Amino acid sequence: MINLNTIKMSGKDVLPLIEGGKGIAISSGVSSGAWAKAGGIGTFSGVNADSYDEEGNIIPQVYKEKTRTLRHKELVEYSVSGAIEQAKIARDIAGNDAAIHVNILWEMGAAETILSRTLEKANGIIDGVTCGAGMPYKLSEISASYGVYYYPIVSSARAFNALWKRSYRKTSEYLGGVVYEDPWLAGGHNGLSNSEDPEKPQDPYPRVKDLRKLMNQFDLNDTPIIMAGGVWNLSEWSDWIDNPDLGSIAFQFGTRPLLTKESPISDEWKKRLLNIKPGEVSLHKFSPTGFYSSAVRNDFLKELESRSERQTPYLREQTNEFNHKIEIGPRKRAYYIKHADKSKIVNWIKKGFEKPLTTPNDTLIWVTLKKASQIVKDQIDCMGCLSSCLFSNWSQNEKGNNGKKADPRSFCIQKTLQRISHGISSIENELMFAGHSAYRFATDPFYKNGFIPKVKQLVDRISKGL
Repeated sequence: MINLNTIKMSGKDVLPLIEGGKGIAISSGVSSGAWAKAGGIGTFSGVNADSYDEEGNIIPQVYKEKTRTLRHKELVEYSVSGAIEQAKIARDIAGNDAAIHVNILWEMGAAETILSRTLEKANGIIDGVTCGAGMPYKLSEISASYGVYYYPIVSSARAFNALWKRSYRKTSEYLGGVVYEDPWLAGGHNGLSNSEDPEKPQDPYPRVKDLRKLMNQFDLNDTPIIMAGGVWNLSEWSDWIDNPDLGSIAFQFGTRPLLTKESPISDEWKKRLLNIKPGEVSLHKFSPTGFYSSAVRNDFLKELESRSERQTPYLREQTNEFNHKIEIGPRKRAYYIKHADKSKIVNWIKKGFEKPLTTPNDTLIWVTLKKASQIVKDQIDCMGCLSSCLFSNWSQNEKGNNGKKADPRSFCIQKTLQRISHGISSIENELMFAGHSAYRFATDPFYKNGFIPKVKQLVDRISKGL
C-alpha cells in the first residue's frame, strides 16, 4: 500500500495519475471522462476523433474530394468536430471539478489549426493539452492564448531545453507539467534519438533526474514531471514519490486503460491484451512518421518485416557489379541488379511475390500482386493525416509533396488505426499499439479469469499501489 496525495494540475486538485492519450478513437470522451471522475486526469484523443449522428452511431470519415490537398481539408473538419464532441462527452461524465486534457500529435496534419479551433470551440471544457510526436514549439503559444495549460512530451532533458529556450520560457505560467516518455518502454511512437540504441534500454531515473535539474535552472521547481512508459504498479515506483531529487512527480498510464469496461476498443482486442507474452511488443521503424514505435508483433508487423526482407538494391545503369537486367512495368523499364540477387528474386517469384516496387533507397521490394495493389491504392487515397508522410510523400506545403519518393515499405497509418479502433477488421491484420508492459495483463492477479475492471476500479487499485 502507498499513500498517494493529490496535487494541483491544470488548476484542479487531482490524483497524480494521468490517462495517456491514444489516437484515432482509442482514448474517447467516455474513457477519459470516467478516468477524470475517478480523481485523475482524463485525456481524450484529438487525433481524428469520432463524431456521432443523432442516433449515436459513429459518422464514417469518408473522403470525397479528388486531390490530397482537398481531402486534407476534409480531414481537418472531421478532426475538429470529433475533438469537440469528445471533449463535451468527457466533461459531461466527469463534472466541472475534474481535469480533462486533450492529446495532440504534433506531427499530425494541420496540428496547429486543429488544436486552435478545438480550444476555441471547447472553451472552458478542456483544462490541458498534452502533445508529443515531434517538437511542438508553438504548443505553448496556442494553449496560453486560450488560457489552457500545456504538457509537452519529451524523452530527454535536451529536448525540453530546446523547447524552453525557443518558446516555452515566454509562457511559463501555463506550463502545467512535462511528460517524460520512456522511448524504450512506452507504447505508440517513441522519441529515440539517432544516438540511442533501440536494443539497449536506459534506466529512466537518471534521465528524469537530469530533466528535473534542468527545469530547476529555469525556476520550474514546482512544475510536475509526469513519468510515462513502463508504469504498471506504483509500489514499484515508491522511491520516486516524495523524492527530493525528482520533485513533484505524477504517473501516466497508456496501456492499462485499454483494458477497462469504458475502453472503446473491440472485445477481440481486449482478449488479445489478456494473453500477450513477454517480448511480443516490439519497437519497429516502419511508421510513415519516421519515428520508432511500439506495437504488438502480430501478422501486420510480420508482413512489414517480410516485405523489407524481400529487398534488393538496383541501379538504372549497368555496371560491373549491377550487371543483371530486369524489366519492370508496362513500359518495360530496365533495372540492373546484382547477379547474386537473381536466385533470390527467382525464388520469391515462385512463392508469389512477383511484383517489384521501388523504394527511396534505390532498392526493390517484392510483394504479391494483391499487396502491391493495396499499397498503391492507399498511397493514391492519401488524405494528409501527417504533416509529412514517408508512405505517400505527402507534405502540408504548397506543393503537397515532400519531394521524396513514396516508400512502399511503410503503410497508411490513418487507415489501419481507423480499422482497428472501430473493429472493422481482425486485430492481427492492423497496427496494434501497446506499451512493453502489456504482457503483465496475463500475470497480474487483478485480471484473473479474464476480469475487466471499470475505470474507477482500476484507478482505485493503482492509487493504492496494489
